[in-house]
Amino acid sequence: MSEIFDLEKYITDQLKDCSINTSISNNNLFLKCNKRDLINVINFLKNDKKTSFSQLIDITAVDHINNDKRFEVIYILLSIEFNYRIIIKIFISEDESVPSISDIYKSSNWYERECYDLFGIIFTNHPDLRRIMMDYNFVGHPLRKDFPLTGHTEVRYDDLQKKVIYETVKLDQDYRNFDFTSPWEGFKDNLNEMKKIQKADNDKK
Repeated sequence: MSEIFDLEKYITDQLKDCSINTSISNNNLFLKCNKRDLINVINFLKNDKKTSFSQLIDITAVDHINNDKRFEVIYILLSIEFNYRIIIKIFISEDESVPSISDIYKSSNWYERECYDLFGIIFTNHPDLRRIMMDYNFVGHPLRKDFPLTGHTEVRYDDLQKKVIYETVKLDQDYRNFDFTSPWEGFKDNLNEMKKIQKADNDKK
């Protein structure tokens, strides 16, 4: 398939019974679909000879905390034969689950476990859905935007007990504020205040 636009048209025609929306950006094909159509879409993209998306590159997620459909689950597939990449997106609410694609791509096993560990997204029919990065005693899911910066527990080695212990974090804290401003902003005013204090001290001398 010589042109990515031909690929987009072919996929759209073949998946006309599925609820999908496609677009092209930077020579990559983007496809949004309903979660109920996910398995059919993934199966088609991998096994159809004119698409041959044989490799799963990644599964990740984005937390849109203020949206009703809070989580955006993203699948990135690669067609080695045709040298095309497709990014598939589905949107789910916090209490929704996603069907596992581990029967289609074996590598999705660990990717889905990572999304579960870090975002708390449940993948139904997964063969072994458990934490993969965080400790089994870890509380919460650290890539959610409402997760506190210092977490809920701290881990340290206790010399008296001669073992690693877990303690509840006692530090009061706000949730993360994503204002995207420079971390250096505000220093100018602080420096000016320090200069005023130093000048007042020198005048007293």
